[in-house]
Amino acid sequence: MRIVVKVGTSTLAHGTGRLNIRRVEILCKTLADIQNAGHQVVLVSSGAIGMGVGKLLLKSRPADIATKQAAAAVGQCELMYTYDKLFTDYNHTVAQVLLTAEDVNDPERRHNIERTLERLLDLGAIPIINENDTVSTAEIKVGDNDTLSAIVAVSVGADLLILLSDINGLYTADPHTHPDAKLIPVVEHITPEMEASAGGAGTRQGTGGMITKLGAAKMATSHGVPMVIANGEDPTRLYDIVEGVPVGTLFLAKEK
Repeated sequence: MRIVVKVGTSTLAHGTGRLNIRRVEILCKTLADIQNAGHQVVLVSSGAIGMGVGKLLLKSRPADIATKQAAAAVGQCELMYTYDKLFTDYNHTVAQVLLTAEDVNDPERRHNIERTLERLLDLGAIPIINENDTVSTAEIKVGDNDTLSAIVAVSVGADLLILLSDINGLYTADPHTHPDAKLIPVVEHITPEMEASAGGAGTRQGTGGMITKLGAAKMATSHGVPMVIANGEDPTRLYDIVEGVPVGTLFLAKEK
């Protein structure tokens, strides 16, 4: 299969903003093993701004664009250095791809991106994709990596999109405020009620929330790509997801 995996900042980093080294090592080992099994892996990774915040010893995530971009510039270096080092340990080559909304909205630029990603996959590389926060502003941002991962999944003709987050999946209500909320294992159609119950951003480090994940699911499934939301606390759950074991919430794809 061709699999796009998106990891959020809450999966990659501790609450301090510093890298969760143990979890990232397990993530890379698992993805490398999945690639060894004959699958093709594309990783959409958040975390540049969060890593930069930690490395620059800022007290909190910056609100102004200039400091966000500075944090992204610092954090992206650390993020890719870590990925390159860990995947190299398992004999895999990674490629950095940074995108803005302009890149995916312009037909010619998007075609070039798709061609490059296709060639990277043909060559056996693992593309690691992030929004180019160093140059992105409000006018040219995709907005969040949930949306970006769905765009990538559609662009590469993925067989599966997996979003690893700090939540187990889609619930009947917000489990943070409704202890009696029940996990929904399979979603055939995203209803207005589901969208209405989705909250805001999940953690103080991340920018996404359940509403952005539902948007990603609508985009992916409408183009024939099934999507899974699962908790990224244990990246080895990716094995189960790839093998079809029920984990988190599965959004069924419409026919291509």
